[in-house]
Amino acid sequence: MLFPMTLALDIFRALADATRLRILTLLRSMELSVGELAQVLGQSQPRVSRHVKILCDAGLAERRKEGSWVFVALGKPDAVAPVAAALDRWGAAEPDHWALADVARLAAVRADRAASAAGWFEDHAGEWDAIRSLHIAESEVEAAMAAVLGLEGGETGSLGTLIDIGTGTGRMLELFAGRARSALGIDRSSEMLRLARVKLSERGLSNTELRQADLYALPMADGAADVAILHHVLHFAQQPGAAIAEAVRVLGPGGRLLIADFAPHDREDLRTRDAHTRLGFSDAQMAQWFANASLVPARIETLGGGELTVKLWLGQKRDKTVELREVKAA
Repeated sequence: MLFPMTLALDIFRALADATRLRILTLLRSMELSVGELAQVLGQSQPRVSRHVKILCDAGLAERRKEGSWVFVALGKPDAVAPVAAALDRWGAAEPDHWALADVARLAAVRADRAASAAGWFEDHAGEWDAIRSLHIAESEVEAAMAAVLGLEGGETGSLGTLIDIGTGTGRMLELFAGRARSALGIDRSSEMLRLARVKLSERGLSNTELRQADLYALPMADGAADVAILHHVLHFAQQPGAAIAEAVRVLGPGGRLLIADFAPHDREDLRTRDAHTRLGFSDAQMAQWFANASLVPARIETLGGGELTVKLWLGQKRDKTVELREVKAA
């Protein structure tokens, strides 16, 4: 893409500062709040905010307010990709000492996030289903999910191979494993999985398997699943886009990903009390993550009537083989 001269000048001015280069490098790893950037950089939040504004004005970063937090992500690929390629080329010979220090501090931020969430899950595993029901009527969400997946009157095995990512106490497996040839539930919490095993055993769901694993490194081969579910999981994720990309990795061509989560809201207490990392997601955010992961949006449902609004996003994985044949035919 050819940039107008003024935009090119804005980009070069924005990059003419060591702190802003460090921020851009950190954002290439994950979205971060302004407070987390300040923690990694060892600078005050007002100072970091000023640097972030300059990067945003140049199109190299984007800000999004969630409650009292402001998250910062990379800007549009057209602006960021050439800069990232140049930085990679120039930094290949010898890593900068600031970059190495920032990577170490970023790892500490990630560890703090993960420890906070893991501790909350372990403390609340026994009341997990009750906590979910406080947020929204789960029966309504579950019925809508079944409808979106086309399960009204469907046959056993119609879902093919199912993976429930962040299965918790196994509720999605309870609902949908009977319509799958085989079903795998993964969760990082051993306590959650213990409760799920009891529940699924009582239901006699012999085609299900539970494994302790991370949503960013699913224990499944590329293209092995037909349907993946992320049910009230993404708002706990440090990197929602990466979680979606990993879910899509295990889907075969034409496979479907169903996400159930909250629309944007301002319930800050859910972040502090219930370890929510993100206060909901917009359709635009989800559309961008879908596009990045080669998912075609198939359906969006909005479920109001509860304390929070729940959204369902269904995406289908592109069949690149078919697309290639179509291109050759054209």
